[in-house]
Amino acid sequence: MNDSPPQPIRYVGRFAPSPTGPLHFGSLVAAMASYFDARSNKGTWRIRMEDLDPPREPPGTDELILEQLHGLGLEWDGEVLYQSSRLDAYRAMLERLKATGLSFACDCTRPRIKSNGGIYDGKCRDRKLPFNAGFATRVITNKNLVEFVDTIQGSHSQSLEQEIGDFTLLRKDGLFAYQLAVVVDDADQGISHVVRGYDLLESTPRQIYLQQLLGFPTPQYAHVPVVVNGQGQKLSKQHFADAIDVKAASRVLHNAMRFLGLCPADAQISDSPAELLAWGIDNWDIQAVPKLANIPMHAAH
Repeated sequence: MNDSPPQPIRYVGRFAPSPTGPLHFGSLVAAMASYFDARSNKGTWRIRMEDLDPPREPPGTDELILEQLHGLGLEWDGEVLYQSSRLDAYRAMLERLKATGLSFACDCTRPRIKSNGGIYDGKCRDRKLPFNAGFATRVITNKNLVEFVDTIQGSHSQSLEQEIGDFTLLRKDGLFAYQLAVVVDDADQGISHVVRGYDLLESTPRQIYLQQLLGFPTPQYAHVPVVVNGQGQKLSKQHFADAIDVKAASRVLHNAMRFLGLCPADAQISDSPAELLAWGIDNWDIQAVPKLANIPMHAAH
């Protein structure tokens, strides 16, 4: 009989930007939250490039993001993982779901699904369409509640069949969907903790459901508030968010830390990025992160 206490889970976190534009203040907040949580837990922090949508990815953007992170002092562990190099892994998991009868081909259009309130109604579940190019592949959902406790946002649950419907794993254009790719990568990289933006909270039940179907472990999730602009819109490339100015690294880091519930002194804005990050790691408390953003903030202010 083994009476030894269970070993603590080895902490492995990650930041996974899409290279559709340079790092802006909103994406920096997510990066810093995952970085601080990993480092304060003496864990590993990985970078993953979610580069599965080539038409939206200007050449060289991935290198620019990595240069920005380096210029801010946010150093990662190991090699950067590119999702574009992982297509065989996604294809293998897709074939597993097909073989168990848990997926089906679908030719429904976006306007049709939008007319149904954005919830897929299962129209193609029993049509037995071939898994051909030009058709999407969806996973079959059910009425069971998917429940989890988010470290920041608290308890969350969703009935996928009723609130989302059967969701896409492979798009009509042949590109793998985010939900499948992220689940496969988190499992293969041994990710134990996912700290990311609140805008991805609603994706989490879909990811947990896929983890259950594929026999993968479920990480601990924490969703930090998203940064909004003066119009209340999420700060993003689509809303023309300004790129981070690494020449003002300490000021930018200082502002991001305050947004995340840390309280560096005003005088610390003159510290070096390395000093600020070391202070942030020592003082990080994920429970102090606000659930939602209280005030609009802009990339350079």
